[in-house]
Order: sequence, then C-alpha cells, then structure tokens
Amino acid sequence: MVTFSTQELQTGWEFKRTEDSSPDAWLPVAKVPSVVHIDLIDNNKIPDPSHDMNELDVQWVGEERWSYRYTFASPPSPPPGDSHRINLVFEGLDTFAAVRLNGKLILECDNMFLTYRVDITEEIERLQGTNTLQIDFDSAAARGRAIVEAHPEHRFVGTLGGDERMAVRKAQYHWGWDWGPTLVTAGPWRPVRLEMFQSRIDDVSIRYSLDENLKCCQGTISARIDGMMAATYVKITLHDPQGGLISENRREVGLSGLVEARFALQDPYLWNPHGYGDQHQYLVQVELFEDEISVQVVTKKIGFRNAELICEDDALGTSFYFRINGVDVFAGGSCWIPADMFPPKVSADDYREWLTLMIRGNQIMTRVWGGGYYEESSFYDICDELGILVWQDFMFACGSYPAYPAFLESVELEARQNVRRLCHHPSIVLYAGGNENHYIQEHFGLSYDFADKDPQSWLKTSFPSRYIYQYLLPKVVEEEAPSVSYRPDSPWNDGRPITSWDRTTGDLHQWNVWHAAMRLYQDYHQIGGRFNSEFGMQSFPHLSTIDQFVTEISERHPQSATLDFHNKCRDHEKRLATYIRDNFMAVDSSLKNWVYLSHLLQSEAMHYAYRGWRRDWGIKNARLCGGALVWQLNDLWPVSSWALVDSSRLKKAAFYAIKRDLEPITVGVVRTHHDWSKANARPAKSCEFDSWIACDGSLATAALLQASRRTLDVELRFISIRTGLDVLPPRQHRVTGVKPNGTTMVCERVPLTNPPARDAYVISAKILLLDGSVIARDVDWPQPLKHFSFREGRGLRVRLAQYRAKIEITTARPTKGLIFTERHGLTFSDNGFDIVPGEEYTVDVEGLGEHDELGWAYLGMDEVHDGLANELTNGSTNGHI
Repeated sequence: MVTFSTQELQTGWEFKRTEDSSPDAWLPVAKVPSVVHIDLIDNNKIPDPSHDMNELDVQWVGEERWSYRYTFASPPSPPPGDSHRINLVFEGLDTFAAVRLNGKLILECDNMFLTYRVDITEEIERLQGTNTLQIDFDSAAARGRAIVEAHPEHRFVGTLGGDERMAVRKAQYHWGWDWGPTLVTAGPWRPVRLEMFQSRIDDVSIRYSLDENLKCCQGTISARIDGMMAATYVKITLHDPQGGLISENRREVGLSGLVEARFALQDPYLWNPHGYGDQHQYLVQVELFEDEISVQVVTKKIGFRNAELICEDDALGTSFYFRINGVDVFAGGSCWIPADMFPPKVSADDYREWLTLMIRGNQIMTRVWGGGYYEESSFYDICDELGILVWQDFMFACGSYPAYPAFLESVELEARQNVRRLCHHPSIVLYAGGNENHYIQEHFGLSYDFADKDPQSWLKTSFPSRYIYQYLLPKVVEEEAPSVSYRPDSPWNDGRPITSWDRTTGDLHQWNVWHAAMRLYQDYHQIGGRFNSEFGMQSFPHLSTIDQFVTEISERHPQSATLDFHNKCRDHEKRLATYIRDNFMAVDSSLKNWVYLSHLLQSEAMHYAYRGWRRDWGIKNARLCGGALVWQLNDLWPVSSWALVDSSRLKKAAFYAIKRDLEPITVGVVRTHHDWSKANARPAKSCEFDSWIACDGSLATAALLQASRRTLDVELRFISIRTGLDVLPPRQHRVTGVKPNGTTMVCERVPLTNPPARDAYVISAKILLLDGSVIARDVDWPQPLKHFSFREGRGLRVRLAQYRAKIEITTARPTKGLIFTERHGLTFSDNGFDIVPGEEYTVDVEGLGEHDELGWAYLGMDEVHDGLANELTNGSTNGHI
C-alpha cells in the first residue's frame, strides 16, 4: 500500500548563468522558492538593487539565461504488486522554462501564474539512482520582444514598462512601474515538490447558498480523485467553528473520480467583515482511503456569507456598493501591490504584519492590483481570519494584450487554476478583469464598439483583449466561483468612456488630483465617484528609511540624483513641489522639512478625500459613494510614492488620517474655499460651512447609538489661529434621530464671513455623548495654509504619563499636523493630528523606553522665534520624523 507522500525540494539547489561553462559556475541557492536576483545577492555577485542607484547596475540580470539544478535519490520502490505514481509539481516557474530530468526534456512552460504537474514515474523507475533535475530559464524580456516580433498583427502598447511585457504572462511590475524599479526576474519562485501516491485528492471545492433570511445554508462539497480507483473511497466531514461534527459522508470513488456530499445548516454561523460580526469559519475535511487505510487528508476552511455588489439605478445614476449578509458596508481601505520586488522574500508573517496594519487603521477592504501576481494562499487565509474584504484583479494592467489562440488558452488555464484555488475564501467578494486596460483602448485609439456584443468579432479588432475581460474571465468566474461578482476592469463605468471621469456609475480612478488636471486636493469631495478605487498623493519615505538606502550623505537632500531616482513617477518633482508650495510655506528646503511637509500634504489630501466620501455614503437607497481604496497601502522598495506605509513598514501621517476618517462614527466640518491656485490671493468675502455625522453599519456603531438613543451632541467652535481665543460663540447641536449606517446632517450651508488672514480662525467640531465623553473630532482650517503665520508659537505642551505609555497634549493656539517620530518598536494609537486650545489629547504609545527620545514636528515649527514656547515634560524634543 502506497500512501500519499510529499517532499518539498527546498534546500540543496545550485544555479548559474546558463552559458557559463567554467568549473566554478554553479553557485549555492539558500532555498527554493527563489529568483535569481536573491541568489546573486546572497553570493555577493550583485549589490542590493534597493540602495542608491544600484538598480541600473543589475538590470543586465534580466537579459540573461539562468539555470537551476537539484539532485535527489529515487524514492524507495513500493512492495511488489503495489502500483504508484511519482509526480514533480512546480507551483510556479518564472517564466519561460525548460525542465529536464536526467537530461530528458519533461516540461516547457511560459506562464508564471500556472502550477505544473509532471508524471516522472517511468523515468525514476528506469534509473533507480541519483536523479538530476535542471530548469533552464530564458530571459523573459528577450522572449517577450521575440513574441512581439512574431505577432505584427497586434499592437502591443501600454503606459508603463516595456511593451513586450504584454506578451508575457508574468508579473507586469517587473518591467518597472511608477513606484518600482525595473528588475526582470527568473527562477523557481514558488515551491517545487515530489509527490508519490497510488491515489490522491486533486481538488476540493465547496459550493453553497444562503436563503434570503440567512437562516438556512445548503451546499455541496466536491472532491476530485486522481489515480487508481479500485477499493477507494472518500470520507467527507464538516465541522462547525467550535469543532463540533455536523456531517460525515462516505462516498465510493467511481471511474470519473468525482465524489460529492450535500449538507444543510440551520442558523449557520456567518462570516462577517471586521467590525460587523465574527469571522466564523467551518472546517471541511476530505480523507482518502484505499483498502480501509487512510492515505491522504485535505482540509479547507469555509466561511458562509452572502456578498452582493449593489449596482442599481437610482436618482444619482447607478449605485456601486457592497452588501454583506444583508448589511450595507462602506468599503474603506487601500490598494495592495506586491510586498517585495522579489516575491519569494514575502513570508506569511510579512502578510500578517501588513494586513494587521490595515485592521489597526480601520481599513476593511483591499484591492489586489492587476500588475502583480495572485498572492499566496496565506494572504487570503489571513484576510479571512481578520475580516478584510478582497477585491481581486486578474493579472492584466495598463496594456493592450494579445488574444491569439495559444495566449487565450494559457490565460484561461491561469484563471481557472487561480479562481479554483481561491474560491473557498469568504474574503474575496469581487473579481475584476484587470487594471486600466480599457483606458489604454481609449488612450491609444484602439477600435471598440460597446454596442457590438459578439465576442468573436472582438478578436478581429485592434483591442482583442476585450474578449478576455468581457467574455473569457467572466465565464471562468461564473463556472468556478458563481457567488462572487465580476467587473470587466477597474475602472469600469458600464461602457462609458473612462476618460470622461463619469461620477454617476461604476468605479473611478480619480487621478485629477496629482496626475491629469492636478486639481486641488481640497476638491476631492466634488470629484469623487460612486466608488473610488484609486486616488492618492505622493510623499517621501521616512528619514530613517532614506538614511538606509541613500549611503552618500551628500545625496541626502530633496533634489539629489538618488532621491530623484527613487521616485519613478513622471514629472514627480514638479508635481510634489507644486502641491507643497500651493499649500504650505516652504521656506526651509532641508530634507527633514520636505519629508515633514510631504507627509502633511498626503495626510491632508487623504483627510479631504475620506471625510467627504464618508459623507457621501448617504443613506440606504441613496449611496452616492460606496467606498474608497487609496492608492496604495504599501511599498515594495524604498521610494517616494503614494504609499501610506513606507518600505520599512513605518506608517506615514496619512495612515492615521484615514484611520480617523474610518472610525465607526465620525464628525465632519468643512467650509467652502476659492481656488487660489488659478486666481489671486483675494478670497471671497463670505463662505459657507457644513457639519455632519457619518456612521457605519458596524456592531460598535449600533451599540453606541442604542445606548445614546440615537442622540449625540455636536459642539462647533470658531478659534483664532493667531490668539487661540474663540472669535464667535460656540454652537451646540443636540442631534436626535442619528441615522445608523448613514449620514446625518448637523447643519448645512451656514454663512460665515471670511476675515483677513491675520484674523482667520479654525472651525473645531466634536461629538460628545450625553456623559460628556468625546468620541470624534474634526478641525477645518481656512485654505491655503501657506497664507497664515505661526510666528506667535503654538504653546504646545507634551506630557509623558503612565510610565511613558501615554502622551498627553495641550496647546494654547490651534496647531496643525503634529507628527511624532515613527520608528521600529514604537507604536502610536494616533499621529499627525490637529490640536485646538481647551482640549486635552491623549495618545497611547508602546515601546518608548525610559531613555528614548520623543521627536515631533508641526506646521510652522520652524517659524517660532519667540512667543509661547513648546514644552515636553519628562522627555526630549530631539529627533526627526
């Protein structure tokens, strides 16, 4: 009897440049999975490409051919009479590879996203000794260029990276993006293993449906068996989240190899997004028996939930929001790019750290961007566990992809494999065909007739990949994951031109701030869509991160060649400088100050975006905005980018701004402003302001509103920037009937005079419970901030309390953008916030040792020469952000 056994081929590999025939050409590989850049760095053959401008010195690697080899002994032969199979399994080869076993070609592959399985039984039995496995990788860049030449009928065009990337089924960001380097990798990037079996479980899938009241769940567990079927059966069991046995079924395996067991649950435990209930998961176990002996067990977790994308005609156009288990959910979160330039370096612990950051920042949705790769299963496991909703792009980004038969066949297999692998994850609620590919059609004038509904005719146009996004991929999703919604692209506005920036339907990539028209970030609320799936503002990484990758001290200034090189966005220097100088008085041109101002800029922009779009959540059946996913959460190398957290995993101020704006209950206050960037500095003599309460549908909101009987107090104050005194009487609003999971206006279009800059004031808003405790704050400042002087000083007082576990802050005058220095081992509950007189602010801090310095900065700190000083009790003001 041969039981199922598996051996991962992890250590003992060697690699070399394929053409290198010298005696010492083969070099050790620390472990597989790997890619050639990792192994060259480990062997001191190339420098770290993330440092300085080393990227340029290592790009030759992507133009070479590379070989990996591994030797292993043949597995022991089974007892006489026992039949068995031996398979080599490659979970991912990057990308063009020829695999040989003992010199015999056994596999050729050309898709990084596919898993390959090869039966090597005869070869192993023939040799019965030591075997040599060799994988020869071609240059993906060179092969891509050859494919482009071989297909003159197709126009390979895109906006980022080399045009040859569209010909290659490989992570597109390896050709460089506007936040990452050009490093074209090669190697066994996912595990390689040997499997020995007589029969094996090939696949386990779970299909289910919930009734309208979520009280009954019915479904089918299916397993496909590969191998000998004689005397073979399967035991299928289902366990509840507490481990209790719900059902157990024995099924004989027939010639088809397919076995099924149905189940029905009354009052099932449901899986919910974070904050909306528990993330219950059931355990499915499939056990394979041969002659009453257990030979293999496969387990999967499944969370039962009803996930709907609500796209309904309304007075505003067509809605776009998610409803999970009958509850409308504002999908606040961020876009996800690969966590490292070299995927094998990313561990499950890395995923957990990044995704836990999302939860700590009140983010409950991530969009896995289409220019990377389908993430490891552990990524989705953790999303399931934490309650993070996943919007999953297919791997097509910013390009016009071909659609010749072999390419389509590879794409369909890629889609089926990956959707089948991921279909049990309750966190995945949407598949999208890719990223900005229909924008490419418009940008390059490729032929497209939305009224033409014949998929075969699409293949004859200059935009043949429409067939992929609008026919092939939705067919795969419907067949493999029918409970998950599908969209042809992101953005996608139901066939209307992407460049129309249509706000009435679909999802929107709002790049008229930063890119395109370079509109004021204060306008975000006016230009948002039904769902804002991309938008952002750039900032520098933290100073400590810069110190790590810029090794020459003379290069540590804002306009150095190295820092310019570590910003891949077109016109980045002009754009960042314009936004900073449009909004802030940037007299100090030191790197420290520019890092601070860029962080404040990004934070302010994100506050205007999320605050306004939370307001637009509106009420049931009138959801103007269903969610906001900032570009982007993370960086994969040290770079100035749109990331909320830099490559050292240090949070920027924008991370906290979004966290505050995604609290279960928030208060907003904002006044109108004139566009000073296109006119002179003479503001209107009057303005209007609005204030509102935004509530989500979480359990925390429901509990608080129930306890307060849906009554909240809102206090509005008008405080002089120069003196810190109230210039108008405070306004007290007792708001009754606060709308759960919606927006409640406190006041609207209230007229105010616009005083001269010297007499300007902030509007401070806070929500108080009936017992006087404050649960939300907001501060509206007149714009632009560069027009106001902070020379009087702010009178900031910072006190460390409770054995340095709390920071208590007060101020004598309104203070903008107080940012404490982030560093490893130090965690703040809040950062980058505004402070007004008469309030005490408390920040929880972890990791601040007895002798550690606490550094901070705030807007105008460099202006202070006299007046009220800043003071720290039990600490030091030294340090940097």
